[in-house]
Amino acid sequence: MAATRSFLIAAGLLVLAIVAAATILVMRPAPDALTPDSATSPIAVPSDSAEASDETSALAAPTFDIVRVDPRGTAVVAGRGAPGSTIALMIGDAELATTEIDGTGDWVIIVNDPLPTGSVELSLIMTTPAGQEIRSQQVVVVSVPEGRDTTPLVVVGVPGEASQIFQSPFDGVQSGPLALETVDYDESGAVIFAGRATPGSLVRILADGLEVGSTTADEAGRWVTEADASFPPGVYNLQIDQIDPETGRVTAVIALPFERAAPEDAISARQDGRVVVQPGNSLWRIARRLYGDGFQYTVIYEANADQIRDPDLIYPGQVFTTPEEADG
Repeated sequence: MAATRSFLIAAGLLVLAIVAAATILVMRPAPDALTPDSATSPIAVPSDSAEASDETSALAAPTFDIVRVDPRGTAVVAGRGAPGSTIALMIGDAELATTEIDGTGDWVIIVNDPLPTGSVELSLIMTTPAGQEIRSQQVVVVSVPEGRDTTPLVVVGVPGEASQIFQSPFDGVQSGPLALETVDYDESGAVIFAGRATPGSLVRILADGLEVGSTTADEAGRWVTEADASFPPGVYNLQIDQIDPETGRVTAVIALPFERAAPEDAISARQDGRVVVQPGNSLWRIARRLYGDGFQYTVIYEANADQIRDPDLIYPGQVFTTPEEADG
């Protein structure tokens, strides 16, 4: 539960916007977490019977494909699972709703009772006709604003890899089709950047003019790249280029300040639930989300005064301690 608690604290901060707009990511590892792309990998479920073992070992964990939450907190959730099984949508340790998985492996749940404000964790438990229970590897965190007046943030957390935004009130740092949505650190402290671009285009990451990573946007326009391991800690001018693979021309550019945290700080963030500043975060918005009052930004400032040079300027990539309670 400590991992879940830290995961919720960190993910709850994801809905905070700043100098640009973005999210705060989960840095606490969750056992057996898989990426959205790998969440359908077969998993084995122990059984006393060889026949049951053969059946369950061929089954994949249930997955989320769609999570749409309106400002009021009502939601539509859909995904995949084993045909003929029952799927239970969990909110924390409590069952929120159940439905049957159809013959094609699809399921849909409509949540009419509004989700509570703040951050909540959604997961799945699939029960097969043979009575075997398989829990989802994915965990979705939903952050519903206190005022229920803006679009909630919905994120599938994949500790150690780039988190994926299902829904966001912000557009992130964007230049045309090119967007930087998240910054993460993996279990070794390496930096992972993720965002969107024109499908099939090349994406190049530069720090003070030196290339530290590159990748190609997939068919959906999503890209993820890990920075070179030799990328040292420090403050950089970060540049992200979208390049046409046929002409080699740069078609979109994003530029912003960035601070690469020391690997030991990034690793400790994963262990104690600290948060990583994203493109677009501000102390005011972080405090408003965490404590319900933007004026409590001083709590975060005082807890991280050694690395905040200016309360009005914080850098994506910084790792912050966030006290659980504000005084007063």
